[in-house]
Parts: sequence; C-alpha cells; structure tokens
Amino acid sequence: MSGNKSIARALLSVTDKTGVADFAQCLARHGVELVSTGGTANALREAGLPVREVADLTGFPEMFEGRLKTLHPKVHGGILQVRANPEHREQAAAHAIEPIDMVVVNLYAFAKTAANPDANFAEIIENIDIGGPAMVRSAAKNFEDVAIVTAPADYNNLVDELDLNRGMLSRETRWRLAQRAFSATASYDSAIANVLERIEPPATGRPLRFSDDLPQTLRISLPLAQSLRYGENPHQRAALYRDDSGCGVAAAHQLQGKELSYNNLVDLDACWDLVQEFEEPAVAIIKHTNPSGAATAANLLEAYRKALIADPVSAFGGVIGVNREIDGDTAEEMAPLFVEAIAAPAFSSDALVRFSSKKNLRLVVVQPPKTARVIRQVSGGLLLQDADRAGVSVAELKVATRRPPTEDELNAMLFAWKVAKHVKSNAIVYARDGQTIGVGAGQMSRVDAARFGAMKAALSLEGSVAASDAYFPFPDGLETVAQAGATAVIQPGGSIRDKDVIEAADRLGLAMVFTGMRHFRH
Repeated sequence: MSGNKSIARALLSVTDKTGVADFAQCLARHGVELVSTGGTANALREAGLPVREVADLTGFPEMFEGRLKTLHPKVHGGILQVRANPEHREQAAAHAIEPIDMVVVNLYAFAKTAANPDANFAEIIENIDIGGPAMVRSAAKNFEDVAIVTAPADYNNLVDELDLNRGMLSRETRWRLAQRAFSATASYDSAIANVLERIEPPATGRPLRFSDDLPQTLRISLPLAQSLRYGENPHQRAALYRDDSGCGVAAAHQLQGKELSYNNLVDLDACWDLVQEFEEPAVAIIKHTNPSGAATAANLLEAYRKALIADPVSAFGGVIGVNREIDGDTAEEMAPLFVEAIAAPAFSSDALVRFSSKKNLRLVVVQPPKTARVIRQVSGGLLLQDADRAGVSVAELKVATRRPPTEDELNAMLFAWKVAKHVKSNAIVYARDGQTIGVGAGQMSRVDAARFGAMKAALSLEGSVAASDAYFPFPDGLETVAQAGATAVIQPGGSIRDKDVIEAADRLGLAMVFTGMRHFRH
C-alpha cells in the first residue's frame, strides 16, 4: 500500500454509537488522542477512555442547545490544513490550530425522525445536522491527510488495517472513505429536501400536513445492497439498490438457496405484489412476471393446489408468492415442483426442514411493502407514477346487462379483477371460485388475449368468468370469452362501442359489470 498516514488525533461525534467505543479503543491503543462532543464523549468515558472535549480544543462551549459545537476554525482548520503546504503549516502554528487526522461522524437521524407520524415540525428541523455534514465534507475534501469515517460498518476493516500498519491508513483507504462520505452527505441532503418539499407551511401547535403532489425534483439516492451475477441476460451487468424502509422484496431476508438473480427479484416482486391484494390465504405462481396460476382458499395448502393445477406446465421453473406463513403440509406439497424461489411472510420450522433438501431453492421472508410511487426509466429520463393500489367494491360496480351476475359469478369476477391488475396488457383472466382457469397476457389485441387465455386453460372454462384489464373495443373479444365458456364478464367500460358490446352480451346471455377503472400494466 502507498501513501500511508499516521493518525495522531481523531475527532469523534456520532449519532449512531454502535461499535464506536470498540473502535475508539483501537485508536487509543495506537496512541491517538480522542477529541469528542457531548453524548459521544460520555460514551467513550464510560468505556474508560480518556477524551478531550471539543470545547477545550476551540475555547468555546457548546452553544444554542447544541446547535453550535464544531463550527470553528480550530476544528475545520485542523481538518482542512494541507500538511505538505508550508504556508498552511505557518498559519496553523500562528493560530495554534492543531491538526486533526481522522474524523468519525455519522449524522442526525433526520429520515427516521421525519418518518415518525408523531414528529412535529420543530423536531424535524432540529434533526437537520449542520456541523456534522460540514466536518464530513472538510475531511473528505482533504482525504490526502485526513481519514473520514461515516459508517459503523467500516470500523472492523479499519481496525484490521490500523493494527497491521501500526496506526497508519493507506491513501487507497482514505480515498475509499472519502467517496463514501460524499455519498453520505448527498443522500442526507436529498432526504432533507424530499421531506421539506412536501411539508405544507406549518401552523403553530397544529399537526404537520404533507402534500401528496408529485415532486418538482425527483431525487434518488439509494445505497448498493448487492451486486448481482448478471442482469436479465448474462451479458448485462446488474446490481440491487435498497431503500431504508426495510420492506418489500429488496429487503427480503433469504433463508436458503442460491443468490437471488435479477430475474428472480423481478418475478418475486410481481408475485408478492399480487398476493397482497387478498385478505384470505392466497398463492401466486409467476413466470416472467405474469401469473401462470393464482388462487385463494380457506387455507394455504388448498390455495396452492388450486394455483398449481390452473397451469402446471407453466409453473415449472417459476417463483411462488404467498401471503401467509408456509406450514409443513404446504411445504410438503410444494417441494416436488421445481421453482426458483418462494416468498412468504414466514416459514414454519417444519417447512424449513422439508425444504432443506432443496439446496438451490431460494426461500425469502418478505415484509409487506409500503410503495406509494413507481419509477420507470425511459431513454433520457424517468417516469414517476402513483402505485396502482386502487380496488373496486361491489357497491361501485355497474351492472351493464339485462342479467345481473349471480353471487358466485360476482365473487369470481372480483377475484379475477384483482388478478388482472397484475397481468401484462392486453390481459384477459378466466377464473372460477377463487382460482384462475386461463390467463391471456401481453397480447397485442384484446381478442387475441381472450383466445390465448382460453387456449392456456388446463381446466374446463364452462361456468367461468372473464376479467379484462381495459374495455372491449369491439364485441369480438366478448364473443370469444363467451364461446370459451365464460358466463359473466367484468371490465372497465368506457368504449365508444359500449352499446354494441352490451347488446352482444345480452344476446349471448352474459352478465357484465363495469368497474369504471382500468388496470393497464406495461
């Protein structure tokens, strides 16, 4: 390693005190003078370490309820002086500015505070760190002489290097730390801007009100969570970046199996999103983001059986998502099928034992996501939209035909409608009794989607219902689902030819309801 620098003095001021005492023990072991502030200084003293207060360094006490601690020339001069510059050394000596060789800082927990629904405006404002980011930027700018440490996750590696090199850090390490530091301050400022942009002018003593408008500036700052082996295809590079919600597929806890691939993550997200539509036990088997089978039942085992039998051929090599803990009996039923991954909110101990022999099967525990917006890239920019969380109730349905649906037809249509939301457009979903019977996905014409869904049906379509993600532009699509055996149809309505379509439904004896809402999925 080249450009090694000794650490003689370190300034520590951290909000997250995880591991800081152990790290400071290492610094003290190598003769480093510890300078610190407030709560961090107390934590180090409790660990038996000698600590010099920043106030002793600057000659000024902490002021304004801690708002002013480190914004002082003796702090930033100690960090920013270029050791190899004679003029800098002379100025530092003239003003008794002691060099600071390491800064250990992590910032006020602004995002955590702002995410608390009970937080008030004053609390949010007070959690905007000023001195911390200033020290981070100063130290990162002067990485040639100063090491900036912003993440507790770096402590162990730094301890190893300091012990190996007798209290010195390499230039390569200081540069890596500086890169992370600038990323940390960029993410921090983005979080502040994203929150404050949404807060309506606060009235004294009143709860905060957040605007739901789309942002004027879209800021995305997510840390690298995992480098993936490749993307959709082996010649494409890929990586996973994760937000701090702790929810959704990106934050899934993998219990066993091979590393999740790009395609696994995309498919798992699709099946997990689908099963969240249902309160009752639900299973979705996904292949290339479309459901080969989906079902609900009184228990998870029966729901799985129904989902599988809907299209057992396409299920091979897919992924499974469920909205209940997987028990031993359900695992026993699932185990013979080759699938890439299974997502569930939990797995029982019996289920884990049953799956343990399938070493490559990926088992992931997922917490329900709280996605409010969806981002998609297009050349030259990004598209942002609200997540499609809208549903429809029985009261909101409009019966368009002379014959109203029976109760069984109505329940089947509501089930099919929820599934159709998660099928690539153009989409037609045939269903019966909480079970998909045939899925026509991603066709260029709606009538082809109706034909394809019928062709894919492994079970009889007689007495099924059909859901269409958008309106039927012509009667031919409706006639196709009737010929396949469907007796009722749920669709948005709104075509200029609705009258023709309704007349066709009446002629065919179909019951048809309009939702007034479409569910395109591109």
